[in-house]
Amino acid sequence: MNRKSRTMLSAVALAVTTTLSAPSFAAMSEAKTNQFWWPEQLNLSPLRQHSPESNPYGANFDYAAEFSKLDLKQVKKDIEQTLTDSQDWWPADWGHYGPFMIRMAWHSAGVYRVHDGRGGSAGGQQRFDPLNSWPDNANLDKARRLLWPIKQKYGRSLSWADLMVLAGNVALESMGFKTFGFAGGRQDDWEPDLVYWGPEDAFLKDERRDNKGKLKGPLAAVEMGLIYVNPEGPHGKPDPLLAAKDIRMSFGRMAMNDEEVVALIAGGHTFGKAHGAKKPSDCVGKEPAAAKIEAQGLGWKNKCGSGKGADTTTSGLEGAWTVTPTQWSTNYLDNLMNFNWVMTKSPAGATQWIPDNKAAANLVPDAHIEGKRHAPIMFTTDLALKFDPEYRKVIERFRKDPKQYELAFAKAWFKLTHRDMGPRARYVGSEVPSEVLTWQDPIPKADYKMIDNKDISALKKSILNSGLTKQELIRTAWSAASSHRVTDMRGGANGGRLRLEPQVSWEVNNPDEVNKVLATLTDIQTRFNKRAGKKAVSIADLIVLGGSAAVEKAANDAGYKVNVAFKPGRTDASQAQTDVLSFSYLEPKADAFRNYYSDEAFMSPTEMLVDKANMLDLSVPEMTVLLGGLRSLDANYKGSEHGVFTDKPGQLSNDFFVNLLDMSTKWSKVEGQEGLYEGRDRKTGEIKWTATPVDLIFGSNSELRAITEVYASDDAKQKFVDDFIAAWVKVMQLDRFDLK
Repeated sequence: MNRKSRTMLSAVALAVTTTLSAPSFAAMSEAKTNQFWWPEQLNLSPLRQHSPESNPYGANFDYAAEFSKLDLKQVKKDIEQTLTDSQDWWPADWGHYGPFMIRMAWHSAGVYRVHDGRGGSAGGQQRFDPLNSWPDNANLDKARRLLWPIKQKYGRSLSWADLMVLAGNVALESMGFKTFGFAGGRQDDWEPDLVYWGPEDAFLKDERRDNKGKLKGPLAAVEMGLIYVNPEGPHGKPDPLLAAKDIRMSFGRMAMNDEEVVALIAGGHTFGKAHGAKKPSDCVGKEPAAAKIEAQGLGWKNKCGSGKGADTTTSGLEGAWTVTPTQWSTNYLDNLMNFNWVMTKSPAGATQWIPDNKAAANLVPDAHIEGKRHAPIMFTTDLALKFDPEYRKVIERFRKDPKQYELAFAKAWFKLTHRDMGPRARYVGSEVPSEVLTWQDPIPKADYKMIDNKDISALKKSILNSGLTKQELIRTAWSAASSHRVTDMRGGANGGRLRLEPQVSWEVNNPDEVNKVLATLTDIQTRFNKRAGKKAVSIADLIVLGGSAAVEKAANDAGYKVNVAFKPGRTDASQAQTDVLSFSYLEPKADAFRNYYSDEAFMSPTEMLVDKANMLDLSVPEMTVLLGGLRSLDANYKGSEHGVFTDKPGQLSNDFFVNLLDMSTKWSKVEGQEGLYEGRDRKTGEIKWTATPVDLIFGSNSELRAITEVYASDDAKQKFVDDFIAAWVKVMQLDRFDLK
């Protein structure tokens, strides 16, 4: 699937996600984008990212099929051998790269966020800037270079995205931990995503909170360039309880509850060490994006001492948490709770904590110097787990039951590294766990025969004769299907979750109307299934079929005989299979296709239009034809007339485009009503239409106007209908991974 929709529109994003360093002459002489001259101009580039032309394997490359050919056991053996083959150019701590690979895998997956589904391991985005050059990813460029021989050996059959996660799993297993499982299927990207990572203009700044300290918009990390939180405490303040608040907020926005947070931090810090042997400002060079060409993509060159091994400087914090940093144990929990921790400074000047017990000073073996030993350390964020009452309860429970702790970390690690993959239908490989987890949004398998073409035809007639209007059916189908987002492959019509909480109560779906439609469709389902024998139809299928029937009727009313493709096979999930909190993050704050915009929207209406289209994997023409068609179909939220530029509402026509470009109409803002415009007849002054910014942008923006002109032309009426139906079917089937 084209992954362009993992991106996010924002003129600010374009500025922030570039490397923050002094411009070179080459950069100064580059062609300037329109956003340079007109920063407020709508940016459509997210809808044109990750095109098939960028993929060197071609548009028809089937990565899942290639991955299935792998001997996964042999791949893991190759990785395990690499873990203990220490290289002079970047020596392994304690002779084992396992902790290094865990950090790489964690940071690859850890940028995932629940509010818009962006980030995560899919695509192997850590290979590209800005993530490749984030301060929190310092020196992970070396981890991928260590894995290059593995990638080189398996080529197209093993993506970087899968390899990074798999290396983390193998690292855990090689150090005595039993993982929960692994699924392949993450196809690589070939260019960086344009993601809004925050409003800041420099790394490690925090300008992303409201006056209550909460993160604004979809953001999850607390500072620009961090994966989660500042390990020294909020804004560097060494306060464990304040750190706990940031941890709960940040990890929560990355889909983790309290138990998972404790398991991940404790489990992750069981292994390896932090690196702060030298003062970064005195020793460490530029990040990869700003490094010189001869560095060949490596960054953070350390000029102090050997620049590696015992002299490595990454985070600025220095030391290990446990006495056996390359073996699984409960030592992290014991150290955290048994010692009284006092504040100190690392050699690099970072705030960290060591035991006040002098007997602990020689517990941890040095990572590189034989015979040298150190005290264990903790970050401020580690102490947060001890001092926060709820986190402490989890810690104490884990200490009493180490097996529970081990399973909790295994499941939390699996969730961390697989959360952005979507449903289990996308998982590939021999190590996919059999247990179904609620966060995977499970959809039951059908235990009945699917309806055939004759049944489909009869059901369409029943739906259209049920008393439901075309608009009600179209809006309901759109409500279900357009909840899908290709950023993390969640939502959609499959599962029939429109009839369940929280979706049935979403304001954007107009609950009264949805319940009315669902009640009628349920009656039709009941009557059909009683007489259908071994065949049955789900509500999920009926919702989509009802929308398809209504679109066909609307096209027929406009004089076009069409068939809207429909493939049965959707099933209905239960409320018990639906995590209400998790699904609540999918609620649209704006949906321009229904002319809906809430106070919680975090961008302008036109930017939210592109963001929504982006999540639906739509091209610019698809976005254009869908919006114009839905306006002519009179499918707005609660029947609003804004943007319905036709005197035949409910018919599938190109009237929206024709009338938008009609020069007999003069547009102006409506006084006292923000975001509302009126179109008056130039001669009579009478109001002809009303509109919102997402309607008028198709005549204002030069790129969108060019496409609008295509659909407004006299010879484009059939093309408009055909293109609308193709785009409609695409949205209805976005979540049909069983068909892909």
